[in-house]
Amino acid sequence: MEFGYFSMPSHPPERGLKAGHDWDLQTLRWLDELGFTEAWIGEHHTAPWEPHPSPDLLIAQALLQTKRLRIGPGGFLLPYHHPAELANRVAMLDHLSEGRLMFGVAASGLPSDWKMFNVDGMSGDNRLMTREALDIILRLWSEEPSFHYEGKYWKVDKPETMFGFLKPHIRPVQLPHPPIGVAGLSKNSDTLKLAGERGFLPLSLNLNPAYVGSHWDAVEAGAKKTGRTPWRGDWRLVREVFVAETDEEAWKLSVGGMMGRMMGEYFLPLLSNFGFLEYLKHSPEVADSDVTPEYCAKHNWLVGSPSTVAEKLAKVYEDCGGFGQILVFGFDYLEKPEAWRTSLGLLQEEVLPKVKHLVPPRPAGHLAAAQ
Repeated sequence: MEFGYFSMPSHPPERGLKAGHDWDLQTLRWLDELGFTEAWIGEHHTAPWEPHPSPDLLIAQALLQTKRLRIGPGGFLLPYHHPAELANRVAMLDHLSEGRLMFGVAASGLPSDWKMFNVDGMSGDNRLMTREALDIILRLWSEEPSFHYEGKYWKVDKPETMFGFLKPHIRPVQLPHPPIGVAGLSKNSDTLKLAGERGFLPLSLNLNPAYVGSHWDAVEAGAKKTGRTPWRGDWRLVREVFVAETDEEAWKLSVGGMMGRMMGEYFLPLLSNFGFLEYLKHSPEVADSDVTPEYCAKHNWLVGSPSTVAEKLAKVYEDCGGFGQILVFGFDYLEKPEAWRTSLGLLQEEVLPKVKHLVPPRPAGHLAAAQ
């Protein structure tokens, strides 16, 4: 097992945009120093608690301030970008990364973002646009000499050489493309099916571990369409994690800190409006009003001393049937930076040795995740 990071990025609404950006950079430097494997940076446009609209700006700076950490958007919201422009921008970013870039894609789930960009998310246009945009991007990165693509949402040409010297020439440094990751939330997630179909890296968002176990069914259903054999070792689970020297200290700093505040003021109300609170419950009999930060900390979060977190993580691994990586859900601890730095350090230095042996067996016939 390995540890990575998933940053929305999340900041309290009163945090200045640059101050939040600088906190994210500091966290990425810590992750690199501590030996975390990867970090994914989200994109949002209308959520004050998720205020970063351009993950590539953060990634470009972070690549200059880190040495080993693989970093990528987690992900670019494809309905809001022209695929030809994004293909060139991501390819350029891959060159700047010298091959450390990952390419996360998402369909966008915030109705306020849909409204801003006039995307009909209620009818599923966001998911269809995501698939179409990704098809175009991958074709532009391919060795296909030229083509005309006329889809439902975009018309794109890869033109032939003009005047003897004008031609498409921008391709990623990682060929055929950087590793592609897609995040999923619902039981029959279309994006997780897409991961299975295309051999991309599946990322399950932070829900009840028993519920998340059903996400692998979506990956397998997608893989079956294309004759692939997926490997659970490619599967990433996003999870709230806080490690301290004692269980009591970890509870105080998580539930009583920014983790608890963000969940209580933003994330739980958001999931409630979507009707998703059931995905956080360990039993359907639990009332919605009982799903509080304290409830989540008890049933879903990995909070406690290193030994406690290792035990909880092993239980999550068992409940889900195995996975390859935990992505720590990022929070803004700008007021208590050493507490967050200590948590990340204890996770990597004391928890990881206790769980590193948890690796799913690679099935016969497995094809490596699309790289």
